[in-house]
Amino acid sequence: MIEELGIRDLGVIAEATLPLGPGFTAVTGETGAGKTMVVTALGLLLGARSDAGSVRAGAKQAWVEGRWLLADPDAIAERVAETGGEIEAGELLLGRSVSSEGRSRAVVGGRSAPVGVLAELGEQLVVVHGQADQQRLRSSTAQREALDRFAGPELASALDEYRTAFDAWRADRAELVRLREAHDARAREAEELREALDEIERADPQPGEDVELHERAERLSNLEELRLAAAQARELVSAEESPDDAPDAVALVESARRHLERVAGFDAALAPISEALANAGFLLADAAAELSGYLASLDADGARELELVQERRALLAGLGRRHGTLDEVLEFRRTGGLRLVELDGDDDRIAVLEASVERLEGEVDRLAERATELRREAATRLETAVTAELAALAMPDAVLGVTVEPLDEPTAHGRDQVQILLRPHPGAEPRSVSRGASGGELSRVMLAIEVVIGAVDPVPTFVFDEVDAGVGGAAAIEIGRRLARLAERSQVIVVTHLAQVAAFASNHLTVVKGTDGQVIASSVRQLAGTEREAEMARLLSGLSDSESGLAHARELLEIAAERAA
Repeated sequence: MIEELGIRDLGVIAEATLPLGPGFTAVTGETGAGKTMVVTALGLLLGARSDAGSVRAGAKQAWVEGRWLLADPDAIAERVAETGGEIEAGELLLGRSVSSEGRSRAVVGGRSAPVGVLAELGEQLVVVHGQADQQRLRSSTAQREALDRFAGPELASALDEYRTAFDAWRADRAELVRLREAHDARAREAEELREALDEIERADPQPGEDVELHERAERLSNLEELRLAAAQARELVSAEESPDDAPDAVALVESARRHLERVAGFDAALAPISEALANAGFLLADAAAELSGYLASLDADGARELELVQERRALLAGLGRRHGTLDEVLEFRRTGGLRLVELDGDDDRIAVLEASVERLEGEVDRLAERATELRREAATRLETAVTAELAALAMPDAVLGVTVEPLDEPTAHGRDQVQILLRPHPGAEPRSVSRGASGGELSRVMLAIEVVIGAVDPVPTFVFDEVDAGVGGAAAIEIGRRLARLAERSQVIVVTHLAQVAAFASNHLTVVKGTDGQVIASSVRQLAGTEREAEMARLLSGLSDSESGLAHARELLEIAAERAA
């Protein structure tokens, strides 16, 4: 229940606080005073789309705040906690600002939150009916939803079970259709993939092989230069295999060491130098041996090896042109194998899906039939109850009908086409409210449906904007009485221009317009006693101080009190 609504700089309302509370609240006021802004404010708190044009002229932002008293805080406590907000002693504060630049901010339980959270909470807290919502009753979706609400938890449970089976059936059927339609293309893909993988397997590339082959090719391409340089280096280091007596590095270092060794006894400083020359001799001897081994390792048949290396490089290059770098070729071999397993398993997967679709289709049919039975049973009860309500709403000869017809294909909501029919008077053909109901009739049908559904599926708060559009006289009085009846189970807030409706309210608010130059500032006042009589007189006759109007207003209030009792 909305205990209090605060509005600042919204439309023509500069600042106002609406004390709402339980029961039936009527909001009235002169044309242009801003009554509709009350519904706009509630819409913003319930996550409706914001509009910078709704910000009062000259203001930087509009602000709306609502204080809710929750009968069952646990129903929304988890969602509020997820936003970081709090519910204190069963009280929840919701807020919404809209800047003149169009930016919007939401507050839930004292903490900033996405605007979408307001919409989620609003679905559980408030049902708003404006003229657009009355028109929505013309849609088959709204008519089905109304019947489903009336049918209650048994149908809701059946539909939950149905949707689970339906979603699984639809998913498996979609995959089956996709696999069947793509079967030939996937078969071609599998064949092409198999050929590519066979080619790679025959080549059997190894990680880093391209770099290794490049280095080997460089070596083999320069074999003679390598042989000549290594032989010359070995001769310069150690010429023991040379026929001439040319000095080499090993002999020169050894000679230098012997010269120092002869005189080392005269100066101790020469000992480490002599030792270093000895070590150098050992290193040179090792280098000479390694050069000899290197020369021995140079293959005499290098040309043949180079040919084999170049053939291998060409093979890998061919793979590279088709699949990218060597690393990409190796990755393709890994992922391609997995993909081939998937493609080769299509036939098995199709067989499994065919069996699953057949099984789930039977389950969907069974559960859809159960939902149809529950809907038809509820339709009979709804017809009787709403027809009785219409009689009380000055439509004594009207008969409401609800049909539940099968659809060709199952949908997420079952296999039923629900249609609400209205026969306004005897002899008339029942016609769908989507085509045959006038605006006034549609208002009363909608209200009758909400009164009936509210008895089995109560909503914490109802908001009606111009629910009395297109009606007057006795019909308006009955609308007021039915709103009062609905308010026995739920909070009801009604924006109205009819005294016959406002008379039944337990809480009467009026939006008062004041003029300050070109700026209209509206505020909201709670009415009682003579002030309420004056407002009722204005609604009836346009004059708040007319004696006849006041007398009529008092009479109407007395009638409302008697009929509401």
